[in-house]
Amino acid sequence: MTDLTQWIGWLVAVTVLPPLLVTLVSLYPVRRFADALGLVARPGGHSTHTNVTPLGGGIGIWLGIMFTFLSATVTLYLVRQNADLQSHLPSQSLVYLEGAWLRLGQLWSLLGAATVLVILGVTDDRRGGVNPFFRLAVEFAVAGYVVYGMGFGLTAFIGISWLTDFLSVVWIVALINSFNMLDNMDGLSGGVAAIISASMAIVMLTTPDPGTSRPQVFVAALLLVVCGALLGFLWHNFSPAKIFMGDGGSYLVGFLIAVAMLMATFASSDHEPRPHAMLAPLCAMAVPLYDMTTVLWIRIRQGRSPFVGDRSHFSHRLVELGLSRTQAVLTIYLVTGTCGLASVLLTHVGIVQAITVIGIVACMLLLVIILESTQWQNTQE
Repeated sequence: MTDLTQWIGWLVAVTVLPPLLVTLVSLYPVRRFADALGLVARPGGHSTHTNVTPLGGGIGIWLGIMFTFLSATVTLYLVRQNADLQSHLPSQSLVYLEGAWLRLGQLWSLLGAATVLVILGVTDDRRGGVNPFFRLAVEFAVAGYVVYGMGFGLTAFIGISWLTDFLSVVWIVALINSFNMLDNMDGLSGGVAAIISASMAIVMLTTPDPGTSRPQVFVAALLLVVCGALLGFLWHNFSPAKIFMGDGGSYLVGFLIAVAMLMATFASSDHEPRPHAMLAPLCAMAVPLYDMTTVLWIRIRQGRSPFVGDRSHFSHRLVELGLSRTQAVLTIYLVTGTCGLASVLLTHVGIVQAITVIGIVACMLLLVIILESTQWQNTQE
């Protein structure tokens, strides 16, 4: 048990610290040259910030993720060729060397697709808005490549391949846009994404691959790298924000988290089937999906375009209820953390306990809805 704990600690250190440091450091020059790059958010419109603030936080997040995986690729190549280097690694990691090497093609194809979204998002940030239909077309194209080209998709016991593939594409596009819409207050989208990434990484490290007793290290490592980059970003983004994530960052984060959940296995068990574990991703993503769903509903009810930003988000409604902006963000962190813990439990309990866990999450969300109901009515008037 001690060896396993040490190995998990080593895994967390090599996946979280490098992207954290690279993102943290790289965002200083991005902040400095943001104006020259045309990546600046100015007060006005539906935005609630009062100062000119650099955009482009997604560039730092992208750099942290890419540097970490590039370093890992080079290290993996060297370690496979050198027995002396292997002797310095934890013994538990050696069984993953060949598997990781074989999946490098998948990894870099995925990172290439993510880079397309970063370019789209940064272009959106520079121009102050890309045509929403073009943006959705690119998002669906990238999602389609991942599902139909790379073969990642839901395993939801539906048994209809075209339906699961379609739902997988919708899942990716929905998560991309949910994190983008959530990026409306200092530290909000980045913090929520970090909590979700950490929660799902714990699920991967405690849920074995089918037919093995080994954790799902590949997916866990991807989520931990994303989490590390987000923590580095939050150093600059938490209130008062020195830089915003921008569309480039929210697209990147939403995409990688969405695909990681498609790559994962949730319902495996050596003792009993646990199909309810398939609900773990939905549970972890409850807050971003709740925010996106309610905002779209409010906009459509008011006869406005669902693509035009406003102040009807979950965080804004909490502020209207009397919370400060920081309190609203911390409240959403707490709800997200609760949902994340519930997602971990879902993968390790039987059906009776799972119903209880899901009931607790449902009651918590219902309580939020009741508390917000008055403010919803105000936004609709």
